[in-house]
Amino acid sequence: MTDTKFPPEKNLPAGYVPPKVWKWESESGGAFASINRPIAGPTHEKVLPVGKHPLQLYSLGTPNGVKVTIMLEELLAAGHKDAEYDAWLITIGKGDQFGSGFVEVNPNSKIPAMMDRAPKGGGEPVRVFESASILVYLAEKFGAFLPSDLRLRTETFNWLFWQMGSTPFLGGGFGHFYSYAPMKIEYAINRYAMEVKRQMDVLDRHLADHEFMAGSEYTIADMAIWPWYGRLAAKDAYDDAGDFLSVDEYRNVQRWRRQIGERPAVKRGSMVNRTSGDPSTQLHERHDASDFETKTQDKIGKG
Repeated sequence: MTDTKFPPEKNLPAGYVPPKVWKWESESGGAFASINRPIAGPTHEKVLPVGKHPLQLYSLGTPNGVKVTIMLEELLAAGHKDAEYDAWLITIGKGDQFGSGFVEVNPNSKIPAMMDRAPKGGGEPVRVFESASILVYLAEKFGAFLPSDLRLRTETFNWLFWQMGSTPFLGGGFGHFYSYAPMKIEYAINRYAMEVKRQMDVLDRHLADHEFMAGSEYTIADMAIWPWYGRLAAKDAYDDAGDFLSVDEYRNVQRWRRQIGERPAVKRGSMVNRTSGDPSTQLHERHDASDFETKTQDKIGKG
């Protein structure tokens, strides 16, 4: 059988020719190059801190981290007092995620990661990693933000896993090549811009007929999608990417992102473990509800 290949494009510069076997010989350049490596496991010994609450979150205020802090703040707002939590800052730019304690909680060395020291049914503490897994775990533990109806529950999972499968094209694809790569590569930016705009159109068409992602009920699917695509729609991601991608044209996404963003728990959750932007919106660690009033970076005199 003949190996079919697409014909080469004309008028393009010569590209990279991969060697027969890839070897890790130097940093690739660009943002995060110093912490990228092709092997797993810890790089240093570091015990994770443990606070006073059963739920211990180790995270950073990136979109994946914000999913979980929004969920926790929504649970507290809904009256689930046992959802109180300690949120510890994991600075990925410094390699905190490769500390031995963090790797024990998440062998994949990615935020967020969580320990439940009082799991449902008792017994030993439970580790939970991957943001969607944490959202489902908390929803089932507290019986909230995940419908019991078969169709609504399945629709919630449909969109939750849509986000997990789609976002790597937004963050690791478009965001990387548009903002973080050491050089601008037109082919890569065009490839991922096209895919991100297709995803925004998927959301826009769905939200034309639905108030929230699963229908009329606010769920963990909204909490998962909003920090990524709501942030992009608000032109708060990857420099001027919002204008570049013409996000204003997705009117139903804009309506939805504003509606979600106005929720008090979403505003609080978006502040936790945040280390950039206005100091008044940065709460590097969260151990008590009062921290939002007393321990933001503007209050403690640090930028």
